[in-house]
Amino acid sequence: MDTLLKTISTNGNFRAYVLDSTETVKTAQQKHDTMASSTVALGRTLIANLILAANEKGDTKVTLKVLGDGGLGAVISVADTQGSVKGYIQNPDADYKRTATGEVIVGPLIGQGQFLVITDYGIGQPYHSMTPLVTGEIGEDFAYYLTESQQTPSAVGLNVLLDEQDQVARAGGFLLQVLPGASEAETARYERRIQEMPAISTLLSSEKPLEALLHAIYGEEDYKVLSEEKLTFRCDCSFERFADALRSLPDHEIQAMITEDQGADITCQFCQSHYHFQEEDLENLLNEKSK
Repeated sequence: MDTLLKTISTNGNFRAYVLDSTETVKTAQQKHDTMASSTVALGRTLIANLILAANEKGDTKVTLKVLGDGGLGAVISVADTQGSVKGYIQNPDADYKRTATGEVIVGPLIGQGQFLVITDYGIGQPYHSMTPLVTGEIGEDFAYYLTESQQTPSAVGLNVLLDEQDQVARAGGFLLQVLPGASEAETARYERRIQEMPAISTLLSSEKPLEALLHAIYGEEDYKVLSEEKLTFRCDCSFERFADALRSLPDHEIQAMITEDQGADITCQFCQSHYHFQEEDLENLLNEKSK
């Protein structure tokens, strides 16, 4: 099962999250039938959002929207503090050229736009925070968001590796943050290791990717694992939730579904699950509304 490890340096001046989210991103690819560039863009967004949610407490939900003007369209994800995430991409059929090493490029297909985070603490109005997209490659945009919006110097690495058939082979990443109290000399050491660390794709491809990521981040410096959390792609849609959505429509719109379409078919954007409402179901909704 996919895993996220929360760690902190022994002196308490640096924290790092590392995650293996291979099965989560595989599930997303299967549900949305995404092509290469769309798979990588969606996967990176899911990974970034899992990290954001891991930084929260309680029953908080975090919505991440990568809103670019490129061919991929919007990339939307929702994650919670229990390690569940769901998401979709507006254009799942996008593919693009690759680097000389075969890595998928997504920046030109994301384009310019906004990196929007909506944090819902479940106690009132959700908190919105937004920064501009700087490269469209999502990892760099995520690091910029953390530094600018949360005022925490951060290094981020996240990626999705595809096999020769463009299926997800490995997915995951890391977050390193400098905490108050870190000296300039300490920070310089960590910066140097991040600059010299192997490519994220190489680390994810190792036999033990989480251990490889932690060694690249901490080197020989001591750290401790704070928690180990399981990750999964999970959608909370249901027949009842969509019934509630239909119930909110004006009566004449529901009546039109009955008379013109003899029912209603709804597909969940996040997981592609299909729900069919028969005429009787819609008539029951109208009766409930009239009471």
